[in-house]
Amino acid sequence: MKVLHFFKTYWPDSFGGVERTVHAIAESTASHGVETQVLSLSRAPVENTRRLDGHMAVKARLDFELASTGFSRAVFRKFDELARQSDLVHYHFPWPVMDIAHFRSRHGKPSVVTYHSDVVRQRLLLSLYRPLMMRFLGDVDAIVATSPDYLRSSVVLRRFEAKSSVIPIGLDESAYPAPTPAGIDWCRSAVSGPFMLFVGVLRYYKGLDVLVDAADRARCKIVIAGSGPIEQQLKRQAERLRRDNVIFLGEVSEGQKMALLCACNGFVFPSNQRSEAYGVSLAEAAMCGKPMISCDIGTGTSYVNKAGVTGLVVPPSDPARLAEAINRLIDSPAEADKWGQAARERFSHLFTAEKMGQAYADLYFRLQKRSA
Repeated sequence: MKVLHFFKTYWPDSFGGVERTVHAIAESTASHGVETQVLSLSRAPVENTRRLDGHMAVKARLDFELASTGFSRAVFRKFDELARQSDLVHYHFPWPVMDIAHFRSRHGKPSVVTYHSDVVRQRLLLSLYRPLMMRFLGDVDAIVATSPDYLRSSVVLRRFEAKSSVIPIGLDESAYPAPTPAGIDWCRSAVSGPFMLFVGVLRYYKGLDVLVDAADRARCKIVIAGSGPIEQQLKRQAERLRRDNVIFLGEVSEGQKMALLCACNGFVFPSNQRSEAYGVSLAEAAMCGKPMISCDIGTGTSYVNKAGVTGLVVPPSDPARLAEAINRLIDSPAEADKWGQAARERFSHLFTAEKMGQAYADLYFRLQKRSA
């Protein structure tokens, strides 16, 4: 079966949470007889069209961006061409250009949408986009939510419950490098003493300003690894508030990230808005057997990190409760170890790429059979 994935960004231009998920689906469905192409936008489409880990990453030229939405004239023709060559089209929501391409193409192939997030920030634009969005979601054959929590809590998804199912995002553990002696030495030189770790893109919805605020009450160091749009803002906040125990490491390699995950006392993920629909970084921490702290925002973060089982879930945007949770992990190592072991078990049971690939392959072939 030939499957076309369609999203606004993909490797090597960008590799955030959605892109990682697309990559993992492509790799994990290959053993089930699925041949994948991924169409996305790029400022350098010729240079960035390539074979990547067993599947093709195809690019159309990005013309401009508005409100986090990439626009392209060339993508419509490219989508028509690739959709006709495919047996099934797999969309990754949200991206309004994708909705237009779907109706413009009239490709007639079975279609799946992985619903990564509600449209949260662009409320004014949502009022304009909503009619097209609802028509698009109503027209596709199947919708996949990444957690039962998001399926229950999304007002939009509840409208399409009859054709929606849940397939959690899974990780391929073999794709992650094992910590090396050099990586461990780097980690020891970068951070000494007990520390809580955050890894991810530094975006507005990650709640990192709350974490910086909470740091003066935390009895450990707070390590923030990653870069992003609010990096300088966070550094200025830490300097102004004299949060000397907050360490910004910037962008780290995969090997360095695994060394940090191995060495940390726990993983803190303070995202406080629904734009954080799942939290791949939480699944990575669970894979490494680490206790977790996250916020109750009604999304998949509370599915990956189950309160009282794999760690602690606190109210969003509450520095005092966040600091309290951090100190509990630091002061109660036996309890933290128990949660870390449970996190690893939950990962093995629910969040592996193998399980995700099997579920998507089953869905693909079921839709193909239905349309035959």
